[in-house]
Amino acid sequence: MFKASIIGNLRAIAAIGLFFLGLTSIQAQTPSAALAGRVSSQEEGAMEGVIVRAKKTGSTIAVSVVSDAQGRYSFPANRLDAGQYALSIRATGYMLEGPASVNIGAQKNAAADLKLRKATVDETASQLSNSEWLMSWPGTPQQKSAVRGCNHCHTYERIMRTKYDAGALLATIERMSRYSPSSFPFMIQPHPTRRMGPGPSTPESRERVAATRKASAEYLSTLNLSKGDTWSYELKMLPRPKGKATRVIYTEFDLPSRTRQPHDVVIDTQGYAWYASFGEQILGRLDPKTGAIKEWPIPVLKPNRNMGVLDVQLDADENLWVGNGFQNAIQMFDRKSETWKSYPLPPEFDGEHIELLFLAPRNHKVDNKVWVMNNGEWSIMRVDLTTQKWEKFAAMPIPRPQHYTVLSDSQNNAWFTIIGRSHIARIDAKSGEVKQFEIPVPNSGPRRGMVDEQDRIWTALNRTDRISVYDQKTQKFTSWATGVPEYFAYDVWVDKYGEAWASSEFADRVARVNEKTGEVTVYLLPGPTNMRRSHGDNATKPATFWVGANHTANIVKVEPLE
Repeated sequence: MFKASIIGNLRAIAAIGLFFLGLTSIQAQTPSAALAGRVSSQEEGAMEGVIVRAKKTGSTIAVSVVSDAQGRYSFPANRLDAGQYALSIRATGYMLEGPASVNIGAQKNAAADLKLRKATVDETASQLSNSEWLMSWPGTPQQKSAVRGCNHCHTYERIMRTKYDAGALLATIERMSRYSPSSFPFMIQPHPTRRMGPGPSTPESRERVAATRKASAEYLSTLNLSKGDTWSYELKMLPRPKGKATRVIYTEFDLPSRTRQPHDVVIDTQGYAWYASFGEQILGRLDPKTGAIKEWPIPVLKPNRNMGVLDVQLDADENLWVGNGFQNAIQMFDRKSETWKSYPLPPEFDGEHIELLFLAPRNHKVDNKVWVMNNGEWSIMRVDLTTQKWEKFAAMPIPRPQHYTVLSDSQNNAWFTIIGRSHIARIDAKSGEVKQFEIPVPNSGPRRGMVDEQDRIWTALNRTDRISVYDQKTQKFTSWATGVPEYFAYDVWVDKYGEAWASSEFADRVARVNEKTGEVTVYLLPGPTNMRRSHGDNATKPATFWVGANHTANIVKVEPLE
């Protein structure tokens, strides 16, 4: 009996030891939290998919995490230093009731349970993404499509809060039509010409444009506050993130001035994020480890023309190239010498209507030539980097072709999208032969994209919620839907793990598509994010996605945790 008692005690001690060993193992696997807590509301109890944002007093960097199915959120200890932090949330239809700040001590084990309350209609209106406004509006697809471009420079909320009648809205639309696309409320630039191509517009086209503007003004006047103190329709919301979409960390980096529009953000192999300002002659570099930013002025070749850069590209040596818009040049920044080399258009190709936006320098070592998109007259151009001789390839022989972006494959053939149709096209680098390829998605409007390591051409289908890829070997298209209403994919970047990342100007959401399984994960970003270029960093697994918030002067890093 005594022996049995000893054996029993030994077993109990062993079990206790194994318990603590297991607990120690779990603790070793789970990183300590600088700040953790639970998000809840009276209406829902524990709330999943609430973005919790923490920004240290005086800092230019904000970090956000997302609550899980039990309403729990947690900031890893290595993401927040000790100090005072302002807290905010993103959960459309809810407001943070408290607390709004927290102090994180040296031990980094702060706790804050967040209480949310139902938002008023007016508060909810301030939270809606552009996609959610489009979802909410009554009207036909044609009516919505006619005003879809208004969000290029500002949010729909700005329009919806006006009390303008149709006449006042028409005057506003006509005034704004004279602004450059690089304009936004903090920086206005007049468009150098209202023509969409060389030569004067026809009386028929002017009449058509006038009728469209009048109809748009009348439609918007039925949606804003011109007829009452609140909106006459229900404000609709997209669902909050769930499951895998909550396992992510966001980092936002503020840029030096509110006038910065980081239209394009690209990541080099050293992990630096490069950007250029859409409305200014500025190239910048962000060090994500420290948040330090360095900027260089881009040479001004035409002082009386509009300033700003749309496209930023890395070549094989990771020098930076920019399409300099109405400056009518492309320019290369040598990152070692920190000097610029300009390639301006010769007089015979120059003109007030010319706009050099996109370029493809990635494979210029094949033949020492760079492809350039002339968006002012929908043609493709090419410059020899040695002789600086320019060539012009005629626009497609179709009405209003609306070429958009240009890419290059490993043989330095040019690939370009035709946003006015459902086509991509190729120019053979040696023969100059042009060939079209029709995407089997009607009225899809391919916009921006990339050529991957397999020489496949990826494009975002801007009139849909889809992305597509064309395989040159099989000569087949494949497409995937994001599943987000009113998404209107803008650009797509493909990482080395076989996942495609799509940006949008509308939804404040980034869609991650697994090419093999078709699985789609949609990440809601911490704030309103007018996204353009998609890019990322393959040094992590899963890859890290980067995007510029074009209207809020910051850059966002998206780090999926699985």
